Amino acid sequence: DGEAQKLEKAKITLNDCLACSGCITSAESVLVSQQSHGELCKVLALNKAAAAHEQKLVVVSVSPQSRASLAARCKLGLLETAQKLTTFLKGLGKCVHHVFDTTFSRNFSLLESQQEFVRRFQRQAEDKKALPMLASACPGWICYAEKTHGSFIIPHISTTKSPQQVMGSLVKGYFAEQQHLPPDRIYHVTVMPCYDKKLEASRPDFFNQEYQTRDVDCVITTGEVLKLLEQEGVSLSDVDPSPLDTMLGRAAEELSSHRGGGSGGFLEHVFIHAARQLFGIHGASVHYRPLKNKDFQEVTLERDGQVLLHFALAYGFRNIQNLVQKLKRGKCPYHYVEVMACPSGCLNGGGQIKLEGESSKEELQQVERLYESLRAEMPEENQAVRELYEHWLGGWGSERALQVLHTQYHAVERASSALSIKW
Repeated sequence: DGEAQKLEKAKITLNDCLACSGCITSAESVLVSQQSHGELCKVLALNKAAAAHEQKLVVVSVSPQSRASLAARCKLGLLETAQKLTTFLKGLGKCVHHVFDTTFSRNFSLLESQQEFVRRFQRQAEDKKALPMLASACPGWICYAEKTHGSFIIPHISTTKSPQQVMGSLVKGYFAEQQHLPPDRIYHVTVMPCYDKKLEASRPDFFNQEYQTRDVDCVITTGEVLKLLEQEGVSLSDVDPSPLDTMLGRAAEELSSHRGGGSGGFLEHVFIHAARQLFGIHGASVHYRPLKNKDFQEVTLERDGQVLLHFALAYGFRNIQNLVQKLKRGKCPYHYVEVMACPSGCLNGGGQIKLEGESSKEELQQVERLYESLRAEMPEENQAVRELYEHWLGGWGSERALQVLHTQYHAVERASSALSIKW
């Protein structure tokens, strides 16, 4: 009749989302149920009010990319940021008990990725889909692959869990055992540079049916940590530092990182390990060769004019689509590809803090400088990691390590009725 009518808001669930780096990674107004700083505050308040025998142990795991973004925003060093953030998080409702660094869990992701690639390389003659192996740490890319290319692309994707989900397995597995608690008595929060990590944490594959609990209960972005600071009327610069927690109970006096860029260095670590294990070449040099743009680069290992390994990194959906098309045409020359949905990788994630008065390029460079300022370590050299492999996982390449540190992916049919909109 020509009159205006107010429409109801359209609602989507996490499972409806394609994670195309559109609304979920850029619009702060998107409601993601049970995955927000508001939900975290609500849970902490309920936990504090609960009877002692019903209270949960609250663990927060902070990503190094988020820490670098907060350090740039607050004009602090990385160690100082980590120590002050530990104090602030433990002060939230006075019921956050432990704050961990996901650099620790990334050691496991890197080591498992290295070993998985070597296994795939050695069986490529009998398994045509063993290579190229495509990195699996980016949930935006995984969601896109499952819903857009399904069963064709899935066999190429690494089964190694991302650092976030490895941390979930460690916190609800190893750490729960050390605390003599069942997994459902721990509430695990992660701080991530990316909204798509909320999607990842909600996957049914990361839900413990026996205890009815997720490996990661709540994901908040770096920007949401800033909102929490503002909500509490706190400036991180004014917060007193606290000692850093570690999974094995030893206080950490410094932070470490991994070489290979702000997305975790998967390409470099797999490349160096494969050169040594497959061809006996120790200390292989990694020289990136940009192609059409800086977000698509190649690395090769050559000996006597022969290409032994051909790796690439593909960041951003334009490069990802080109990669997939090459693969579908049978013209993909790579053995391994580090794939990330965000241009420039995880340091430029949609959940990172935007710095006032800075161009996006200057802002990213500032975060990158901070991120790269830490001492880099090889995951094989981490004593705590070796201890967990030996005493908890049953050794390198064990059945338990495969069960705890790996996952699977699923082709998803995109039915037109999947998105329910009320008009």
